[in-house]
Parts: sequence; structure tokens; C-alpha cells
Amino acid sequence: MYDFAIDASDKPALYRDLLGALDALTAGEPDAVANMANAAALIAQYLPDLNWSGFYRLVEGELVLGPFIGKPACIRIPLGQGVCGTAASTRTTQLVDDVHAFPGHIACDADSASELVVPIVRDDVLIGVIDLDSPKVARFDEEDARGVEALAAMLATRL
Repeated sequence: MYDFAIDASDKPALYRDLLGALDALTAGEPDAVANMANAAALIAQYLPDLNWSGFYRLVEGELVLGPFIGKPACIRIPLGQGVCGTAASTRTTQLVDDVHAFPGHIACDADSASELVVPIVRDDVLIGVIDLDSPKVARFDEEDARGVEALAAMLATRL
């Protein structure tokens, strides 16, 4: 059983503690699916106001659904389409305050209002993306982006 002391009093502390917990969960585990599953569960447990937390993996030139917590999701997303496909094709974090205003948004869950998608890159090769959705408009900010980017950087070495 894992029991982590996560300080949610401020975002820097929260993400520092999440990074430490993710390190503990994935250290020495070579299975990428297991590591993504535990990461999705950890994020969903400790980040407030999420309705979806998970991964899309790059498989044969398209994003394919990976481990997640939330409602059933879109299974395949072409590169360059939607928030996830844009993050993957540009290899840049996508911080979207209102997904309904995002050109080409793919609505897998009508309850989602904002989204944060961070690419996972190892040795200049895209592995996939971390995708977080919230039912609140403008749920994510730059601190969230930096925190999830740190999680993605760690996971890149363990997927």
C-alpha cells in the first residue's frame, strides 16, 4: 500500500510532493503501462477539479488511448487534431482555458471545459502525452503546466 504525504497548501509544494510520489511509484518498474496507470491514479487522487487524467501513447503515427481515470475516452487521435494531437505534433504544452473555443477540439467528454496536455519526449522522440481535463473553465495555469511538465520529464525516463 502506498500512502503519500502530499502538501496541497500551495501548487509548488503540491507538484514537488507529486513528483516525489511518482518517483517512488515508478522507480525500478520497467513496465510502461503500469507506470502510466499509477501516474494517472496519483494525479487524479491529488489534483483537484479533474474529470479525466490519463495518457495517449504515440503508436504508428497516431495517439492511442493509454491508462486513464475518468469516463470512457476517444481511442485514437490523429496528430495535429484536437488539443492532444496539437500538443503531440508541436511537442509543446497546450494550456486551454476553454476547450470549446479551441479550433478543432475533439469532445470526448461534454463535461470537460478546460484542458492541459503535456508531451512526453525522450531522446527527442515523442512517446505520448499526459492529458488532464477539468469541468471548470480556466482550471489550469502556468504553475500547473510547469508541474505536469516535471512529471512528464520524469516519466519519459520510465516509459
